[in-house]
Amino acid sequence: MDILEDGSLDLPDSALAQLDMVVGAVHSNFNLSRAKQTERILRAMQHPYFTLLAHPTGRLIQRRAPYDVDMLRIIREAKNRGCFLELNAHPERLDLLDTYCRMAKEEGMLISINSDAHSIYDFSNLRFGIGQARRGWLEKHDVLNTRSLKELRGLISRTM
Repeated sequence: MDILEDGSLDLPDSALAQLDMVVGAVHSNFNLSRAKQTERILRAMQHPYFTLLAHPTGRLIQRRAPYDVDMLRIIREAKNRGCFLELNAHPERLDLLDTYCRMAKEEGMLISINSDAHSIYDFSNLRFGIGQARRGWLEKHDVLNTRSLKELRGLISRTM
C-alpha cells in the first residue's frame, strides 16, 4: 500500500484490519527533504496495522537515486515499534543497501528478503536479495522470513 505524503496510509482501517500483514511503501514525492521524508515514514510505521516497510529508500538502479532519509532513525523506530524492513531483491532495486543491512543487524532489526515478484518467474530474484543480505553481513537469524510459519505469525502478530 502507499504511504501518502503526510504519512497516512491509502486504505481505510476497516480494510487493513482484515489483512494478515500490511506492507507500506513510498511511491511518490521522492524529493521531500530528509526530515520530511523521514517523518513521513515514521508516521506510517506508527499506524497500528503497519507491518513492513517495502523498498525503504525507493531507489531504482541507474534510474532513480534513493530518496534522502535518516535510515538509522527508521531502523531504530521500526525495531521499537515491532515492524520490519524489506530487502527488495529485484535486480533493479536491491533496496536495502548492504550498508543499511549491516546497520539493521547491528541494531538487532530483522529484515525480510522479498522477491518483488509480479509473476511466478520473478521468484528467482530471491538469489539477488540473498547476495545483497550477505554483503550486509546478514545471517539466517537476521532474516524475518527464514523462520517457521508459526514463528513468523507470532512476530507479525505483534505489529497488529
